[in-house]
Amino acid sequence: MDSGPSTLMFMPAATSSLEALSIRTGICAWLDERARATGGPQTAVRPAHRIRLQWPPHPISADYHVVGSDWSVAIPVTIEGDAFTIRLARRPYGVFARLEGVWNEVRAQTDQEAIATVIAEAEPFFTRQRLIGQAIGLEGRYTGSVRDLAPLELLKLLFCPDRDIAAEAQTLIETHASLHLLGPSLVHILKDRSHAQRRSAQWCVLDLFEDLPSFCPDPQEAGEAIHAIQALMWDAEDDYARSVYKAGVVLGGHVCDDPAAAALFHCFHAPSRIGRRSAYHASFHLAEWRPDLRSQVLERLRQAALTDPEPLLAIFADKLADDVDRGEVDHVMEPMFPDEP
Repeated sequence: MDSGPSTLMFMPAATSSLEALSIRTGICAWLDERARATGGPQTAVRPAHRIRLQWPPHPISADYHVVGSDWSVAIPVTIEGDAFTIRLARRPYGVFARLEGVWNEVRAQTDQEAIATVIAEAEPFFTRQRLIGQAIGLEGRYTGSVRDLAPLELLKLLFCPDRDIAAEAQTLIETHASLHLLGPSLVHILKDRSHAQRRSAQWCVLDLFEDLPSFCPDPQEAGEAIHAIQALMWDAEDDYARSVYKAGVVLGGHVCDDPAAAALFHCFHAPSRIGRRSAYHASFHLAEWRPDLRSQVLERLRQAALTDPEPLLAIFADKLADDVDRGEVDHVMEPMFPDEP
């Protein structure tokens, strides 16, 4: 749906850390402002699954060999206060309508039906523009390209209820990871406990942090990221968007250095059963990537199997230990708690 270069592309590669901290200050202020506006921190909500919006839809006129000269009728319309033109092509097999600038097409039997239908079927496009506008603080629809948004606005889109929009923002952030502008802001998003849509945003951040050095090349920054991931696992009340599961995977399956391993082992004792489940699972992958830690993983899983107060997790830890001990390339499925929302 978007075209053109990203705003991020034109930022100098040598941008100072002060600019990165300025962006972090911006996302902190935005989250604080939202918390005040909603009366304080909100409980995390379960985000919907991602539904990809493929736009524009397949042009139905191509199936009927409607050519450029056939679009001979121009109908001006106003949609949500903006002027558009609907092009009509009257052919023996129906009336075709195209909404210019939006580029969806329909086929109908009459002019009136074609006009009404092409406007109605453009609604997903306009809904997307409205959601982007709401996310970045506009009064109405955002009619530009997501690629033209500033870094702070892209961070805000990670919290969008429409996860397809959040995914597009994530892709743009990932594309320009080498600029090292957004690491501190992404760490702060992991620390957020106020925004209702934080789980899907945190999942996006964790997906980006599978390549942690690209965003946090400084060891201190990387350490802050690892600590934020550990904190997310430590007292997690839910695993919406599989964000807590993802947190363990990042530590044990991607970062895998000594600080990440220490954070993972620390979460074996998390008060959150969801955090412990994630840590046990991730330790299997830590043993894969860090053979030098295999015996330690095995010992800690065996101990967890004896001491975890959650019976399902005690069994899970014991079976994972068996898988590690046998050198399996796959592991037992993690349990779902009967009362898990």
